[in-house]
Amino acid sequence: MGNSEPQPISKTQAMTLKDPGVQGRIWICTVSSQVPPETSIRNALLAVIHTTKEDFVAAGEQCRIPDIIPIEAEWTGYRVAAERNSKPPSISEEEKYDEMMKEVKSELTVLYFHGGAYYLCDPSTHRASCKRIAKLTKGRVYSVRYRLAPQHPFPSAVLDALVSYFTLLYPPPGAHHEAVSAANIVISGDSAGGNLGLALLQTLLELRRQNTKITWFGEKREIPLPAGAALNSPWLDMVQSFPSWKSNLKWDYLPAPNLLADKKTPADNIWPASPPRKHLYVDDAYLLHPLASLQMVKSWNGSPPIYVCTGWECLADEDKYLVSRLTKEGVTVVFEEYEAMPHVFAPILGHTPEAKRCFDGWTKFMSAVVENPESLKSSYTRIKAKTCEESEIDADTVSSLTDEQIMKLAYNMVGRRRNSIPEVPAKL
Repeated sequence: MGNSEPQPISKTQAMTLKDPGVQGRIWICTVSSQVPPETSIRNALLAVIHTTKEDFVAAGEQCRIPDIIPIEAEWTGYRVAAERNSKPPSISEEEKYDEMMKEVKSELTVLYFHGGAYYLCDPSTHRASCKRIAKLTKGRVYSVRYRLAPQHPFPSAVLDALVSYFTLLYPPPGAHHEAVSAANIVISGDSAGGNLGLALLQTLLELRRQNTKITWFGEKREIPLPAGAALNSPWLDMVQSFPSWKSNLKWDYLPAPNLLADKKTPADNIWPASPPRKHLYVDDAYLLHPLASLQMVKSWNGSPPIYVCTGWECLADEDKYLVSRLTKEGVTVVFEEYEAMPHVFAPILGHTPEAKRCFDGWTKFMSAVVENPESLKSSYTRIKAKTCEESEIDADTVSSLTDEQIMKLAYNMVGRRRNSIPEVPAKL
């Protein structure tokens, strides 16, 4: 940071992929999804990408077609009887899962996607957060090791997320877990993981609009919606066009917008990409695709309840815009804004009162949306720094940005002509 010399992307990435090992009051059971014999799940995703790209992707620009591969994940649970320095027992992964399940007291399963700008981090970097979620909810977390950019750009991670969701719903032959009801699944993630969670949710909504079924290990399967989504500082805007990317820099540790700038990192075997592109995660033609830049989504109608928290951070404007959009479209939304807090502060500043309050709000939503969904009502709350004093926010004042404004900001950022901006439906 600061004046330090930039490192090659591969070196920075590798530093965040070092597994520190498992220790303490945590169960970790590593599993890998099987590859289905059919390509139906990939075909369904590609169909969604195609049908939602109109107005956002130039005609003739083809989407990448990722392979379907085995996707690892870490089942994570709270290990009550362990000590702080306890090592995991020397038993098989299946036996670890069975031991974990003895301590799970809730039907809740959290499908978790870690943050890291889509090119950094791993389930191993987010074990502490997932353990805390499991402890507070008395449930379990399925933390996905999705493919990272720049080696695997959009839509590889979205496919991995969809495969992971189907793996929970419809366990492949030989899977150790039983089928998980969609009504017991909450999609969750932080930062880029929040983006991925929203991309998965929007994919599911669009597949249902198209009345699609997916052939999965020989069976035509329905596509149910999860109970809800719980997102911590979700990253919507791939092109960093919202005003708070500059206006909130003083409150945040994130660097000034630079994802579309000429990269100054030393070249290595993974970056710059071949063929060249500006963004680590997504090809230039797809920068504004609604499954990459989620502020471009045309409709959230029919979505299950969504929790969003944000600080006074660079992503604040896009998060608040999302909340405003959800509210206007009739989605139940629980929003928490934390005064003076930086990006994804709760896992980083874990012992502060603000972090405790954030984990409490985040996990209470997860539990409620599964165990008592009829109790959920939309709410908008500001939490004061240090004291955690709460005050209600008027839903109409959460975001002052209009749909037309955010479209203009995004298109201007990528240098596209203003007259290419599509009409915004009057209801939005």
